Amino acid sequence: MMYYLAKIVSSICCMMPFGLAEAIGNFLGSFSWLVVPKWRKKMAIDNIKRCLGVDEEEARRIAKESWVRFGPMLMEVMRFPVIHERMTELVEIAGDGAKLLRDGLALGKGGIIATAHSGNWELMGGALSAMGFPIVGVAQKQKEADFDKFINEYRRMVGMHITYKGDVREMYDMLKKGWIIGLLMDQDISVRDGIVFDWFGRATNFVQGPATFARYRGAPLFPGYIHRLENGRHRIIIYPPIFVEKTKDKHADILNAMIKVSKVLEKHIREYPEEWFWMHDRWKSMRHRHQDGGEAAAASDNDENS
Repeated sequence: MMYYLAKIVSSICCMMPFGLAEAIGNFLGSFSWLVVPKWRKKMAIDNIKRCLGVDEEEARRIAKESWVRFGPMLMEVMRFPVIHERMTELVEIAGDGAKLLRDGLALGKGGIIATAHSGNWELMGGALSAMGFPIVGVAQKQKEADFDKFINEYRRMVGMHITYKGDVREMYDMLKKGWIIGLLMDQDISVRDGIVFDWFGRATNFVQGPATFARYRGAPLFPGYIHRLENGRHRIIIYPPIFVEKTKDKHADILNAMIKVSKVLEKHIREYPEEWFWMHDRWKSMRHRHQDGGEAAAASDNDENS
């Protein structure tokens, strides 16, 4: 039922002119800000103040804009049936980003794009696919089967190959075939599965996937993000690749590579703070580890509440 309802809503959105869809998206984002729980707003504001060194008023502004942007982002996803036909008109790639990707693929090892919940990341993979790059989007399986069917249908519509994040074997196979694996790297996970190092001046738990895949194949690891321009268009920013060392110390190899990638992400967030998803409880596992006095307790708590 939800699948067909989403399709109906999408059809209505597709009939709207760009300006109207944009206005409705901004309204939905602003209206939904009113019902965001106070504890979550406070958490986001506190993290912004601590990470960016801004005052309360500026932190509140950034937190609100970070949330409101989901309205236009939702409208863009709903309009994929019309957007995918003119994707390259809506999205550009900055500077020598396309050349960096082409040169990386020419090595014959595939590639990894380590991206984040910043800008319209759903649009990024489709735009790169439209530009001729073989992109694998790694998806989190949704609890609601109808919505999972809908969103993955739309992701495939814009040209991506979709696999679930649990299908590690398929990701390795696609990498061997020369595809680019797109991985979101900025959400908190269990301490047991993550790797901890300093980020924004505080101990932070990161995923290991981007560096692990890149190390396995000797593939180039590209930090890459999408930025929304003032005119409603988007710009993909691809940074120079990082090559993961392959020594006897696998942990150190992955750690060093993820530190390098995280520094690029931190720089990007500082430049476009309104576009990152501050509402995610990014330091939850670390906070619980300190409270509980051990990694095992933090990992267990994080698993139960993820």
